[in-house]
Amino acid sequence: MMKKLRYVIIAAIIAVDYLLKVHIRETMYVGQSNPVIEGIFSITYVQNRGAAFSIFEGKEVLLMIFPAIAVMIAVWYMERHKNEHWTFLAAMEMIIAGGLGNLIDRIARGFVTDMFDFHFWPVFNIADIAIVVGCGFLILFMFMFDESDKKEKQVPADNA
Repeated sequence: MMKKLRYVIIAAIIAVDYLLKVHIRETMYVGQSNPVIEGIFSITYVQNRGAAFSIFEGKEVLLMIFPAIAVMIAVWYMERHKNEHWTFLAAMEMIIAGGLGNLIDRIARGFVTDMFDFHFWPVFNIADIAIVVGCGFLILFMFMFDESDKKEKQVPADNA
């Protein structure tokens, strides 16, 4: 079932990410922070003009080309391995959706809208969450469900 819905799942994650970003931009000013749990978690409007942790700030072309190529490779890889375990498909769906969600923001606005602010960590958004959870599923798949290593290590039986 999940195999057939993979692009619906990707679109749904992108839509939720996009709609929340629009809501934040329309209802808050840059830098505004609304506490949810005092001193621990706030909704804070940040315009991230760099990559993770604001690295590569000012390198707009690089920040558009690299994610676009990465998303295309991920889609290609997902399609070539669409019969893998559900953890692999979930990983690819989330990584693709998160990459596209932030890429859409960056192309349309020149920055990525971030809003989730745990005061000990840089501010992030739903697309970032999707990428991180997707990477977690990919690690889970690699260590628990990936059969490719087992197939390569099998030695053919001797015919004697």
